[in-house]
Amino acid sequence: MFRLAWRHSVCRDSFALTTRSLAAALLGPERSQQGPLRSLISNPLSYRSPVLQPQPARYLSPPVCRSMASGGEQESTCHKHTNRLAKERSPYLLQHAHNPVDWYPWGQEAFEKAKTEDKPIFLSVGYSTCHWCHVMERESFQDEEIGKILSDNFICIKLDREERPDVDKVYMTFVQATSGGGGWPMSVWLTPELKPFIGGTYFPPRDQGRRPGFRTVLMRIIEQWQNNRAALESSGERILVALRKGTSISANPGGSPPLAPDVANRCFQQLAHSYEEEYGGFRNAPKFPSPVNLMFLMSYWSVNRSTSEGVEALQMAMHTLRMMALGGIHDHVAQGFHRYSTDSSWHVPHFEKMLYDQAQLAVAYITAFQVSGEQFYADVAKNILLYVSRDLSDKDPQGELQGQNVLIVRYSVELTAARFGITVEKVNHLLASARAKMADMRITRPRPHLDTKMLASWNGLMLSAFARVGAVLGDEALLERAKQAGNFLKEHLWDSETQTILRSCCGGEQHELQQMSPSISGFLDDYAFIICGLLDLYEATFQTEWLQWAEELQLRQDLLFWDDQGGGYFCSDPSDSTILLQLKEDQDGAEPSANSVSASNLLRLSHYTGNQEWLQKSQQLLTAFSDRLARVPIALPEMVRALMAQHYTLKQIVICGQRDDSDTAGLLAAVNSLYLPFKVLMLTDGSPESFLCQRLPVLSSMFQLDGVATAHVCQDFTCSLPVTDPQELRRLLLDGATDS
Repeated sequence: MFRLAWRHSVCRDSFALTTRSLAAALLGPERSQQGPLRSLISNPLSYRSPVLQPQPARYLSPPVCRSMASGGEQESTCHKHTNRLAKERSPYLLQHAHNPVDWYPWGQEAFEKAKTEDKPIFLSVGYSTCHWCHVMERESFQDEEIGKILSDNFICIKLDREERPDVDKVYMTFVQATSGGGGWPMSVWLTPELKPFIGGTYFPPRDQGRRPGFRTVLMRIIEQWQNNRAALESSGERILVALRKGTSISANPGGSPPLAPDVANRCFQQLAHSYEEEYGGFRNAPKFPSPVNLMFLMSYWSVNRSTSEGVEALQMAMHTLRMMALGGIHDHVAQGFHRYSTDSSWHVPHFEKMLYDQAQLAVAYITAFQVSGEQFYADVAKNILLYVSRDLSDKDPQGELQGQNVLIVRYSVELTAARFGITVEKVNHLLASARAKMADMRITRPRPHLDTKMLASWNGLMLSAFARVGAVLGDEALLERAKQAGNFLKEHLWDSETQTILRSCCGGEQHELQQMSPSISGFLDDYAFIICGLLDLYEATFQTEWLQWAEELQLRQDLLFWDDQGGGYFCSDPSDSTILLQLKEDQDGAEPSANSVSASNLLRLSHYTGNQEWLQKSQQLLTAFSDRLARVPIALPEMVRALMAQHYTLKQIVICGQRDDSDTAGLLAAVNSLYLPFKVLMLTDGSPESFLCQRLPVLSSMFQLDGVATAHVCQDFTCSLPVTDPQELRRLLLDGATDS
């Protein structure tokens, strides 16, 4: 339904230098820096001149020519080499299908080959629109000499990190632990048992001053594998043992979650310390939108409205959202937001638009509209969804920014009108006309690369965005778009026979949908984000089929990923023996941690279904992350929100009425006009046979007053008197939203 993104320029965390452990090994320890696990790593590589050992010749397929369409014309493309990646569907893997490298996809064929031939594995990880991934592909993987060295001496595996985040997380954890940094492309060398022993990121093809080139690195690893293999393997094993211990997250027996007000106050203070007052945002350049921070600040304000800290939190969020919308990180011609700003004033963006950013920012802006009532924020939210509908949906993409000028807003429409002596209406008309002309011109320019994969997790985030913005604005077109997204997920990314979410599908050359072959089962974030989206979709449409599917998916998620011993969820299926570290994501970054989202999902579902086991699981999950929450809550602002929801308890708002009746719509509009972060919203017609009444029999006792749609507001097992007037309901909800 929704494609990943288009990107241009450098990739996230790109151009990271070779890891410190490898630098020490190749350049000498005096030139390296200490990494967090440096004391655990021996220095197995020596510094003698490498000698290439003779290896059996390996042959790739002969040159292949095929006709390809480009710009409406046919052009013939000939390839000197074609490897087995040509049979893959991942855009990233296909970009390497004609390298003179004997690439394998991640899988048993490669693993068995490594064991049979007793060779080390070279694992190269990236994604299709990463700039430095393309640079390394062009400089090194297209190089005939380097290709032969790789093919003759290693089992070479190419992996798309967006298809297999579980594999990427394991080896990125290794690279970061042994170097203090990381990024893509990621280059890791493994034993035939998949244990890493050396890792890095981008390497230039040849030596550059004191920095070793990729060829030099390969030659020295070959030498050491043959002459010092035991040290390599021993070093890798010690690091893995340390990583297993260092990444373990579990609840202490008899423990409980930390106190929510204390954790929330500490999170606020940590964010305030890193806040940049002039342009908003956190820290200096490069500056990221960080929607999880903004959502926490607005939630913090909602329960601290009368305090100076609450007011400051709201000001930080609103100012940041406004400055981002006025800046160049916001595309004023073709809509949507870029990945980050290269400067502190949100002016010059990194020209890459990610689906997960659009989803989270749309929710943040519509929340700002609920808080402030300012149409400006609602317009930005709709602007984002317009971009996604047009350019990131399952159809031919539109053109994007390729020039050197970046539009920003420096003055208000009112000041501009006064400066030129014209009306505000005239300024708005001129700006709209200018944007339309620039958009028409942009379409004529070459299009950037578009990754055609459709990930279940990111579609789940986008489902939430369309549902929540559509509900707040009462926009039926957006709600219809949300329902289409839900149907797409169920039709194309859900295997009903195995009851399994599929990680992704992709668009073919003719824009038809294709499943990955073999299909990849979904990971924790796929389940968590979709469940959240389905709950939001239910609250926007009150079609119980979405609530039923959310319940079904949560049961499946519990079965696949729940840690019975330590609490919380593993990121991937713990029964997969090829994944050497069973990790629980402990950071809300560009995307929220799936455990953070799950903590809220479990709490919401316990209120919808009456299943107290889910309430207990939510508490156990938060207990497992207690140490992280207590020490550095800024790392998990989304989980702090879930902890706050546990503490303040969810408000149950039950509307008794018919969905399409005007009196029901009036009550729903009153609820949706307010920002109520800790609530569940239900609609019931009182039928004892309905899904909700079957799960929550108490709903059958709730009724309409005088045949008119009626709202019942309950919290902590206590309900207020029922109301039928939207304004009275609004006052009731506002009165209940005071400081606790």
